[in-house]
Amino acid sequence: MLDLGQKRLEAARRLVELVAAELGADLSVRLWDGTVLPLGPGARDDIRLAVNTPAALRRLILSPKLMTLFELYGAGDLDIEGGSPLEAARRWDHIRALRLARTLDKRKLAGALWPFLVGRSAPGEAPGFDRPVEAKLARGRDDKTLIQFHYDLSNAFYGLFLDPEMVYSSGYFAGPDTSLDEAQAAKIDLTCRKLRLQLGDRFLEIGCGWGGVICHAAKVYGVTGHGITLSQAQLDFAKDKIRRLGLENQITVELKEYGAVEGEYDKIASIGMFEHVGLDNHDAYFSKIHALLRPRGLYLHQATTRMATRDLRRFRKRTAYQDVITRFIFPGGELDYVGLTATNLERLGFEVIDVETWREHYQRTLEHWAERLYARREEAQAEVGPARTRLWLLYFALFALAFERNTVSDFQVLASKRRRGPSGLLWSRADL
Repeated sequence: MLDLGQKRLEAARRLVELVAAELGADLSVRLWDGTVLPLGPGARDDIRLAVNTPAALRRLILSPKLMTLFELYGAGDLDIEGGSPLEAARRWDHIRALRLARTLDKRKLAGALWPFLVGRSAPGEAPGFDRPVEAKLARGRDDKTLIQFHYDLSNAFYGLFLDPEMVYSSGYFAGPDTSLDEAQAAKIDLTCRKLRLQLGDRFLEIGCGWGGVICHAAKVYGVTGHGITLSQAQLDFAKDKIRRLGLENQITVELKEYGAVEGEYDKIASIGMFEHVGLDNHDAYFSKIHALLRPRGLYLHQATTRMATRDLRRFRKRTAYQDVITRFIFPGGELDYVGLTATNLERLGFEVIDVETWREHYQRTLEHWAERLYARREEAQAEVGPARTRLWLLYFALFALAFERNTVSDFQVLASKRRRGPSGLLWSRADL
């Protein structure tokens, strides 16, 4: 008579066969005893989804959610062998995968599942943000803690996959063969040109990161720059970079929230920071930008967005993707849609001048990051641990595919502080 462990192994084999018949994926599954089974007719076994413990499969069966997948993969109970998460994800049809629950034979499925519904087992846990997040600044939202969860892991970790300027947002690719370093250099300079930066401009960068944009703006365009961040690790790096470049007389950076900034600026940029603001704080954010800009001053806004829902009242309904990203990667993060960005800018005193989509640019950027981090994953594990390395690889894969499928996008929006009369800008985009 088979014991429970043997029964689970036999049941797992039947379950993989059932899934393979419907999924038709071009990769295989390795069970905890070493058995390798194809996930589709003629599937290769060079990339394998490894189920390292029966507890992992039991957990996934009892809670078949994306959150469970992230937890198990981060803890190492599920793994990907022979390739990166992005490479594995390209081996199956995601639409068919989403339909599995409806297409699997329920009678056969029940027969395969029952050995996992008895007994107890506890797989490992992945590190996540486990504190409540307040939606509104006025009610005590702690942006500093949220930001430092993500960005203060280690500058050396981010240096493993970012370009030399440490730009952690979409590059701007001339074509599919453009290197990441070239794309980020092009992005930095295009941003400065869109802002029409010139000698003597007072330039503020909200969320200045590791200082790539603000240092270029000072060195090449002669601005007087001020950058703010809530990441201590980024601040330390940026200050060191400013000293190395001899830009202390042109640039200051500090650890400060955007709401505490004072003064008047000719140009302001926010690149990849707005996603952290929170939907309930958009009015306060844009109102602050408006107060900081001189009349007809320019504001460049770059942010990742979601697709608008047909019924906008449903836009705030949380998705499984939002739940895993805000728990493991960006606590407190929320994406708007580009129409909401433009509407809020107009409502709050701006003239929208230019809107450019960067969706495929960001997809390519994420693919580069995924490739670089996977190639140096052992160094990353030594720096931030195996779990965080695995979670970042899964996050890059998830978002690269989301940009590819056009469920998320990325936009640069240029606006000016509205007033009557001429904008003072060229009539065409030829200069860009």
